[in-house]
Amino acid sequence: MSGQIQLLLAIVIAMATGAVFSLTHAYAAINMKADQTISGTALNMFAPAFAIFVARVIQGVQQIQFANTFQISSVPVLGRIPVLGPMLFQKTYITTYLGIAILIISTLVLYRTRFGLRLRACGEHPQAADAAGINVYRMQYAGVAISGALAGLGGLVFVVPTSTNFNADVASYGFLAIAVLIFGQWKPMKIFGASLFFGLMKTIAAAYSGIPFLASMGIPSYFYKMVPYIATMVVLMFTSKNSQAPRASGIPFDKGQR
Repeated sequence: MSGQIQLLLAIVIAMATGAVFSLTHAYAAINMKADQTISGTALNMFAPAFAIFVARVIQGVQQIQFANTFQISSVPVLGRIPVLGPMLFQKTYITTYLGIAILIISTLVLYRTRFGLRLRACGEHPQAADAAGINVYRMQYAGVAISGALAGLGGLVFVVPTSTNFNADVASYGFLAIAVLIFGQWKPMKIFGASLFFGLMKTIAAAYSGIPFLASMGIPSYFYKMVPYIATMVVLMFTSKNSQAPRASGIPFDKGQR
């Protein structure tokens, strides 16, 4: 099986696993009216432990080694385009283009489809959506399942280009994603801009030694590793007060309440 076929298969498995796992959170938060922060934290602690357990049962070791055969050396035709070719279509991964596709699709779905309108309505004012005949519980389950699928994909995207082993660790990128969400005001295009900013910070932290100006300053590597998270705190200090989260976010929906 070629590396690209393996990666596509892994994408399907990761998204399916993430969606199924998120349903436990949906049941706790939607049906049982549990505090979403506590439920999410509990599942976040359970997930890596369970992944390590399964890895040991199947492979006998915690860290599962794999060969990185997933990189595309050059996309036919597009890879030969001057400037853009080396930048976007050489030494890349399918997941890069998948991420761009998700950005476009999510924007269209949220703002150009009936499903997106209903999903946003349930996030802003579920009682009004319920009065209009929308099945709020079904929409909430759909939203959680989609987010779980994307979270599963995010874990895979982190592991494949950056490592040659799996050890159930994503270096707290999930919490960084929450910061990006808040910074991006819950809107896809703004989240895209925030992602580029934090991605730049992480890139500098990883490749500062190849930048002559930064390498000559003699600053310890630990400082550069802290930069993305320091930037996260600074940005959140100035943006969190103006955050425009969905009004019903984190609030259990009670069908009988108006």
